[in-house]
Amino acid sequence: QVQLVESGGGLVQAGGSLRLSCAASGHTFSTYAMGWFRQVPGKEREFVAAITWNGGTRYYAEFVKGRSTISRDNAKNTMYLQMNSLNSEDTAVYYCASRYTTGYLLAPTGYNYWGQGTQVTVSS
Repeated sequence: QVQLVESGGGLVQAGGSLRLSCAASGHTFSTYAMGWFRQVPGKEREFVAAITWNGGTRYYAEFVKGRSTISRDNAKNTMYLQMNSLNSEDTAVYYCASRYTTGYLLAPTGYNYWGQGTQVTVSS
C-alpha cells in the first residue's frame, strides 16, 4: 500500500520559513517523479514545485521561484520543500504527490498517489 505522509506545516509569521517533508512508503520512491501542490478552500489545487526521479530537473511555480527549493533524498524515501519569505498568500494545505510515468509534471492530473496534506498558515 502506497503512502505519502506530509509533515512540517504549521503557523509561521510573514517573512518566515518552513520546511515541508513528504515521506513515502509502499513503492519504489526513486523511480517516481514527485510534486508539491497546494489548495485553499474554494479554489483549484495548484502546482507549487516538482522534481524528477533523480532530482536532475526541478520545476517551480512563478509565485515560489527564487524563494523555495524542492529536493529529495532517495535513500530516505523523502522529498522536501524549503519555503522562505512566506507571505499570507502562501496559506494553504500543501499536498505531495508521486507520479510513475513521465510527462507534464505541473498539473495534478497524471499523479498516481497523494498525501493527506499539511496545513501552512502564514500570519501577517
